[in-house]
Amino acid sequence: MEHTDNKRKKAAKKFAEFWKGKGYEKGESAAFWISLLKDVFQIDHPEQFISFEQQVKLDHTAFIDAFIPSTHVMIEQKSIEKDLGAPVRQSDGSSLTPFQQAKRYAAELPYSQRPRWIVTCNFREFWIYDMEQPHGEPYKVLLQNLEKEYYRLQFLVDEGNAHLKRELEVSVKAGDLVGVIYDKLLAQYLNPNDAETLHSLNVLCVRLVFCLYAEDAMLFGSKTAFHDYLSHYEARDIRRALISLFDVLDTPIDKRDPYLEDNLKAFPYVNGGLFGKDEQLVIPQFTDELKELLLTNASDDFDWGEISPTIFGAVFESTLNPDTRRKGGMHYTSIENIHKVIDPLFFNGLVQEFKRLKKISNKEKRRKELYAFQERIASLVFLDPACGSGNFLTETYLSLRRLENAIIKELYGLEAKRDFGFEGKDSLIKVGIHQFYGIEINDFAVDVATTAMWIAENQMLQETENITGCAIEMLPLKSYLNIRKGNALRVPWDEWEITDNIPTIFAKNAYIYPTQPEDAMIVSEPTITYNDIDIHADKAITYNVPKKIQTRVVHFDYIMGNPPFIGARMMNAEQKEDMIHVFGKQWKNIGNMDYVCSWYYKAAKLAQQDEHLRVAFVSTNSITQGEQVANLWKPIMETLNGHIDFAFRTFRWDSESTLKAHVHCVIIGFSCGDTSHPKLLFDSQGTVTEVAHINGYLADMPDVFVGSRTTPLCAVPQIGIGNKPIDDGNYLFTEDEMKAFIQKEPKAEKYFRKWIGADEFINRWCRYCLWIGDCTPDELRKMPNVVKRVQAVRSFRLNSKSDGTKKLADRPTRFHVENMPEGNYLLIPRVSSEKRKYVPIGFIDSSILSSDSVHITESATLYHFGILTSSVHNAWMRMVAGRLKSDYRYSKDIVYNNFPWPQPTDKQIRTIEETAQAILSARALYPNSSLADLYDDVIMPIELRKAHQANDKAVMQAYGFSTKMTENEIVSALFKIYQELVENE
Repeated sequence: MEHTDNKRKKAAKKFAEFWKGKGYEKGESAAFWISLLKDVFQIDHPEQFISFEQQVKLDHTAFIDAFIPSTHVMIEQKSIEKDLGAPVRQSDGSSLTPFQQAKRYAAELPYSQRPRWIVTCNFREFWIYDMEQPHGEPYKVLLQNLEKEYYRLQFLVDEGNAHLKRELEVSVKAGDLVGVIYDKLLAQYLNPNDAETLHSLNVLCVRLVFCLYAEDAMLFGSKTAFHDYLSHYEARDIRRALISLFDVLDTPIDKRDPYLEDNLKAFPYVNGGLFGKDEQLVIPQFTDELKELLLTNASDDFDWGEISPTIFGAVFESTLNPDTRRKGGMHYTSIENIHKVIDPLFFNGLVQEFKRLKKISNKEKRRKELYAFQERIASLVFLDPACGSGNFLTETYLSLRRLENAIIKELYGLEAKRDFGFEGKDSLIKVGIHQFYGIEINDFAVDVATTAMWIAENQMLQETENITGCAIEMLPLKSYLNIRKGNALRVPWDEWEITDNIPTIFAKNAYIYPTQPEDAMIVSEPTITYNDIDIHADKAITYNVPKKIQTRVVHFDYIMGNPPFIGARMMNAEQKEDMIHVFGKQWKNIGNMDYVCSWYYKAAKLAQQDEHLRVAFVSTNSITQGEQVANLWKPIMETLNGHIDFAFRTFRWDSESTLKAHVHCVIIGFSCGDTSHPKLLFDSQGTVTEVAHINGYLADMPDVFVGSRTTPLCAVPQIGIGNKPIDDGNYLFTEDEMKAFIQKEPKAEKYFRKWIGADEFINRWCRYCLWIGDCTPDELRKMPNVVKRVQAVRSFRLNSKSDGTKKLADRPTRFHVENMPEGNYLLIPRVSSEKRKYVPIGFIDSSILSSDSVHITESATLYHFGILTSSVHNAWMRMVAGRLKSDYRYSKDIVYNNFPWPQPTDKQIRTIEETAQAILSARALYPNSSLADLYDDVIMPIELRKAHQANDKAVMQAYGFSTKMTENEIVSALFKIYQELVENE
């Protein structure tokens, strides 16, 4: 890998030197890109990899400069003298930047062919846009820096690791097999919905999977051992055969029935608790179909030795009921995404250290340093306090063992194939699964995690065997696991019950792994102390050692994972109590915090006590938006001295389960005390920038906490939500429904008013509301069909679980919230697509009623409209607003009330009023187009685009901002103004 890196650096340097000062769009684009792909990224046939001048149909014929289908990259190439940020006049009269031009082309492609990345290039610079964040700023690579930054263009050619793809394919297929077996077995139980039945089924599936893996991994001595054993039985006898097999696998060789049948005698002793006596375990009767499924589909036709324990743990857990999984907030994690957490948290540093040690020229010094390094990684202790199927723990273990195997390979060469001074895997291999701790509330997930870790351990032992040529016995399982069932928010993370399953160093260079208390322990030194008992021997002697249970404090080096994704409004009563248990009853705004905040705060409290402890969690991006920033990060940073060490800004987190979970997430690595770590900020595709500071909004800006305010910070009109009926839909009608109702009740016609919410406003349609709040009783009595609606509303409110709603039953003709301005009013949708540069807002006629899905104010002027629709206000909104999935969620108390308004001159106010009116006039040119169409950045009319650009310029001047400021620079300046305003209140 290192050799490849050096080769690419040299090629990138040579490429940059050749193309310096060159670059004509029409004559040299193809040569430029083919050379880049072939010479720098080693694509053998680049002419087959990239296409040029692909035609697209707009209102005229246009051509995509270059497109890479396999990696979904669209390239818009310009000549060397062109500015990539400057608009260029198009044939239709519009002016578009190269990026906007490419987006227009992309919109005309079939969905499956649309680009994930858009690259604009002028031979001097590459501007890369991630279309997962279509309004995010591009990251830029200069040709002159290509030697150092070529890796930032890796996405051009990275079609994914073939080995990982194969592991994923095999593991998902394994999960599908388990799912089918699970369903067929469940159907055989007498009480399939009983909790004990489900527990038995979960345990049975775990055991069957281990047996299927064990035979393919040759742990049972043959790749067909499990299959051959069961094949001798009729389907009706499989149940009894499994009971006998499980008992044998749990019994040491010397304690087995001497008259045991040969077909059972051949199986090894597994131990580890996997096949331990379980009084509740019930195995149902097997059918011929089940036998065929197990022996043919799952055994004969499938090789379990190829599965990835990390991925398989996730897909195996998909056998859980989907509803249970949703309520538990579990989302399963790809290996790539796990490494987004563990690599910057600790693993990148270990890899760099290993590379440094390999370069030590003195062999003896290198050997000693490598030994010490191996001991160091074997001393690290990890915790995942919401470990689920154990994929974080498993992948971290695999990564450490692969690194250790690389160390062993180096040492093996230095030691000239000696056995490192002592015998056995316990001295050769230092890293063990005992270093990994997990807490998980679901007992089945605990079993899955345990099995995945054992499979991972076996796979790594096989790799070590391949390096050393020494046979290493896997069974019986001597390693122990610290994965326990429990509610992580109710139990202390650093206190663990310890038994004699702990590896104890008895003497120099010799590890002994005690197993179950009744099992023998081999003592290999003359005198040792174990559990306060002195044991003396002049040779290796077998002793029975009594079990001793105690509680000890565990000091973790790293805490990591992806705790449950459950929003503040989605928690059940028990989860809300969990939050109170962590934060305390007096915690401000606890009802507005997501469930995952508890994990962050609990980890931060541990990190405050141990400043070397570092933490990294995956979360929904909501904890870095809206009021949660102030609610969570202010106390962590100001009270617990916490700081963010690295972060991935919002990206889509995909699972490896059959039921895909697409969640917009962030990754945050933090610690307390030590601030020496470099601050690393990653964009959505993993490109990293070292920054001075990372705040709670995951921006390279000072710590600013925008909390909830009930009134505006500046002297501007107050806004509120529209009308909230709480009517069970009885007062709301489509146009056809209204007409049908009026036919039955003609006198009701004058009480209907147009009704719009966010969707109706943006897409230019409307519903109708029957507003009878001002209707007198005698008028109502003349409209019996209206009275029926009133009665239905009263009944709905009376039957509500909410006491507040029940009180509303006494006034059934009125709304819960009534906001009906007398004059025209300004409307702001509460939710709007993140794909828009501007949130569409506008003035509404007072005859139209609005719903509570919008904010409204009747006091806003053209000046206020101009400021609120500007790129400055939209930049502020994008930074501090909450999100609904990935859409913007505009709020009164966070976005509007905290917004720092400018202090313009009278002339600047008039200019903004003029540019604001120009926006409204440009919209009016397209009366049949919805705001959704008008504010689609690809097809926005040129008149409207120019009007907004003029308005943006006017607002920037009112703030004293340069028109060349980036969005991040604008927000940083707004934060500074905000802080000054708050301090001067």
